[in-house]
Amino acid sequence: MNDTTTTSKSQRELPSHALAESMTAPDGVVITHEDIDRAHDRERVRSTRTQHGPWSRARLLWLLVGPGILVMLGENDGPSMLSYAATGARYGIGFFLPFVVLTFVMACIVQEMTVRLGAATHRGHAELIFDRFGPFWGWFSMIDLMVGNFLTLVTEFIAIRAGLGFFGVPPAVSVLGAWLVLFVALMAHRYWTWERITLVAAMFNLIFIPVALLSHPHWGAIGKSFFTFKPLPGLTPDTVTFLLSDIGATVTPWMLFFQQSAIADKGLTTHDIRFGRIDTVLGATLAALAALATIVATAPLFAHGMSVANFEGAQFAQALQPFVGHWGSALFALGMFEAGMVAAITISTSSAYAFGEVSHRPHSLNLPFQQGKSFYLVLILEAAAAAGLVLIPGIPLVYIVLVVNVIAVLAMPPALLFLYMLVNDREIMGDLVSPLWANILALGVVVILVGAGILFGVSVVAPHALALIGGK
Repeated sequence: MNDTTTTSKSQRELPSHALAESMTAPDGVVITHEDIDRAHDRERVRSTRTQHGPWSRARLLWLLVGPGILVMLGENDGPSMLSYAATGARYGIGFFLPFVVLTFVMACIVQEMTVRLGAATHRGHAELIFDRFGPFWGWFSMIDLMVGNFLTLVTEFIAIRAGLGFFGVPPAVSVLGAWLVLFVALMAHRYWTWERITLVAAMFNLIFIPVALLSHPHWGAIGKSFFTFKPLPGLTPDTVTFLLSDIGATVTPWMLFFQQSAIADKGLTTHDIRFGRIDTVLGATLAALAALATIVATAPLFAHGMSVANFEGAQFAQALQPFVGHWGSALFALGMFEAGMVAAITISTSSAYAFGEVSHRPHSLNLPFQQGKSFYLVLILEAAAAAGLVLIPGIPLVYIVLVVNVIAVLAMPPALLFLYMLVNDREIMGDLVSPLWANILALGVVVILVGAGILFGVSVVAPHALALIGGK
């Protein structure tokens, strides 16, 4: 496959009202507004490839990265960072530091498959499921994703409300303001502009690193935790919930749909797969550093025996003030706000992509509002409904956060099954079908997720049996 812009099936099936700003090529293929914008972006890539030297390579990397960093830092969302914070406060450093690194390795294995799928087919994940397995499974996967995304979006606005609550911002103002930011981010009607704006916002996820440094961590103990891999601190229902919550903070279904659709929308081709992999690993590395920093930052709460059973973002920030100071607490609260904000943008976008792909409606961030009305409305209205729920008084915040992450883990094996079958379908992948080593790694991730799900089931149905499993 050469390095050209390919018009996807969904683009060629645009309804008549969406063709106001389109043209027809000599071969009869409709060229739409989004095709023109994407071709412009691809021309910059082609031009840069003809140049030589380190600066040209750096510019090429800059042009091609985006989906991988966004999906990884986007998954470092509100519930994820609250989950890491609760983990550090409950268990300190030890088992969970290397365990979280393992979850990001799992995420890289899974997301690499979406890179190849998106570059090889130029189509989104939901669209491929619809076409390869039929309308039933296409609609099922889309509805399943949107339900899960809606629940997750609720937790994102919880994080936004909690983070800004530290600074005394009223809940209604913080939630409405965040929704307006999400709306404004779409107004560029250009994937490239949207991606760059969101990338800049996502980089603020690294704000948890200075918070960790301000907590004056014991570097020897941190290093020892990676080399000794301290055993799990007792197998109890609570521990199992934290295990699943931390897995769900890293590996979730929306990531599959978002990265593959973003790669198609960005216009990456098979020539760009290597950069797509670099993009994914770079994103995972940055996200892992932020996740580990959050655990380290809240570990002093564990060391001092403080109970954090019902903490939300602002309460974590306040509890940390004696250990990291006022500025450290403020940075922690801002980090919670950023995590919820970036995730609200990316997760709602993944829902809109999936809806457009399955319903065969225009679905691109390159589209003007009138041409992509259904795409933008799904994105905006889903976020608005989730934001509205967060304003209901008395919501058990941390409980909802942990449960949503657990649900994400339980929903992941079926999503991975579709991904595994698609990436091994030679008819659509050609020479890019998964090699044996990639299939072994993917099946290993499935085994871990299924095992975690079974463990959670045991913890719910027969919690006393966990003591036998844990050897006690």
